[in-house]
Amino acid sequence: MKRINFPSLMLVLGLLFIYLPMLIMVIYSFNASKLVTVWGGWSLKWYFGLLENTQLMTAVMRSLEIAFYTAIAAVALGTLAAFVLTRIANFKGRTLFGGMVTAPLVMPEVITGLSLLLLFVAMAQLVGWPAERGMMTIWIAHTTFCTAYVAVVVSARLRELDLSIEEAAMDLGAKPWKVFFLITIPMIAPSLAAGGMMSFALSLDDLVLASFVSGPGSTTLPMEVFSAVRLGVKPEINAVASLILLSVSIFTFTSWFVMARAEKRRRAEISQMLQMQSVT
Repeated sequence: MKRINFPSLMLVLGLLFIYLPMLIMVIYSFNASKLVTVWGGWSLKWYFGLLENTQLMTAVMRSLEIAFYTAIAAVALGTLAAFVLTRIANFKGRTLFGGMVTAPLVMPEVITGLSLLLLFVAMAQLVGWPAERGMMTIWIAHTTFCTAYVAVVVSARLRELDLSIEEAAMDLGAKPWKVFFLITIPMIAPSLAAGGMMSFALSLDDLVLASFVSGPGSTTLPMEVFSAVRLGVKPEINAVASLILLSVSIFTFTSWFVMARAEKRRRAEISQMLQMQSVT
């Protein structure tokens, strides 16, 4: 009798625990019944009903917009922070700066949200900005939170890079900014993409920070879903969640495919250059 591989069994059970609820949610998004726990046959009416649910669709578009801008800002700020932590050798405040950058990773979101709320209220009283809390304050809060993740991911990639390539480019007369954009950025592009996708997902999923720093007319999708769940899960929520899951899956697969081809092309070019150097 073949013995059961315990690690493989635990892996399968763990994957089922994660993905089986998502599969059930997708199936019940096609449920014709108004009760999400009672199967009433297959139907697409809840997907078509999303077009009429303007409140939910507005929250979806608002969350996607905030997540998009958060990903861009977090990648830019996180990359700069990673360069400061890894490339400036005589930076005396590296330990303090590194702790400040990574603090949101271990700080409870309740404390972060309350601190940002007090900051925005104090700024509004002192300088008159922000006049009201809304998408801008949510974007700032999410950027503050997601920058830490990007900084950690990019820092790990920068520590693995071969500095001889950048030094060779500068020895040949390339300016530092040109080396950064033409050599360093392509080499750390996978980590930038990973940090951007992570920031997008974290911003789209956040509920606690948005609840503290949002105002009237700036409800995000998690806030809308959380408020609706108190009265019972509506079938439209299953439908919109399934669409988001499909979109994220397609985007993730496309990004992985593009980065895999780019990495394969880069390795082929490097091997070709090494062969040419060996010949000469």
